[in-house]
Amino acid sequence: MTTAYVVDYIMDDPREAMRLEKKVDPAAWVNKYVAHRIVPRSEILSVGCGPGLMLREIAKLDSSIRGTGIDISPTRVQAAREKNAGNRQLKFVCGDAQEMQFARNSFDFVYSRMLFQYLQKKEQAMDEIVRVCRPGGTVLLQDLDGQLLWNYPEEPALQSALEQVLGALAKTGFDPFVGRKLFRLAQRAGLENLKVQVECYHLIAGEPSREILEQWKLKLDIALPQIAHVLGSERKAQDQIHRFVEYLSRPDTLTYSNVFTVTGEKPLLESYRTNGPRGND
Repeated sequence: MTTAYVVDYIMDDPREAMRLEKKVDPAAWVNKYVAHRIVPRSEILSVGCGPGLMLREIAKLDSSIRGTGIDISPTRVQAAREKNAGNRQLKFVCGDAQEMQFARNSFDFVYSRMLFQYLQKKEQAMDEIVRVCRPGGTVLLQDLDGQLLWNYPEEPALQSALEQVLGALAKTGFDPFVGRKLFRLAQRAGLENLKVQVECYHLIAGEPSREILEQWKLKLDIALPQIAHVLGSERKAQDQIHRFVEYLSRPDTLTYSNVFTVTGEKPLLESYRTNGPRGND
């Protein structure tokens, strides 16, 4: 049996799945980060699967691949099931990354994408990911670093409001600098042959395209309830969102963030740690 956690997911909104679907090119992502790491008959686990876009693309690599997606949101799991109805290679379950219901050594390849930034118990989730990966299997972690905070030229009032909101959201586990911490988390959990890649993710120099600006507006609107809670009123939150959108729209401003990708292998010997990951068997 698993223990229920109270999780404050700041992007918990039905529109988030739609936003991500429009933003991401699943085929390009899989070809760049996953395809060369997958072999036929692999068992794949997507942790924080959302609508299952990446997992569906991974399954296309070979008909013998079997994929499982887990997400804490029943709404997103239902959306994943509907979008992948009839695909016998895939299944989706509702559960917490911080305490998964899968047996030890169940999957050949385990990955999470843009998940750790929201988790309260990051080390525990990392232990769980390693626990359910088979010895010799691969783990891939990908997350952002510097989201919302790296802007130039700085406007003190806007920067102060951003830092206030992000500081308060830290109570939910949200960490805008989690990308740089993935390597240490993976190392601590006992993964070997670690490889780290860092790339620019968000980059807006001058006026953004209409499509990018609409993406940001939707993202901030989804986060509006949490921002309003921090600032004390919806009006104050809307004012700050409007200020940030105006800042992004200026011809003289630059905002950016990085994305870290960390991969590693689970040792063949289960005794790879003195205190190995706890879990459900």
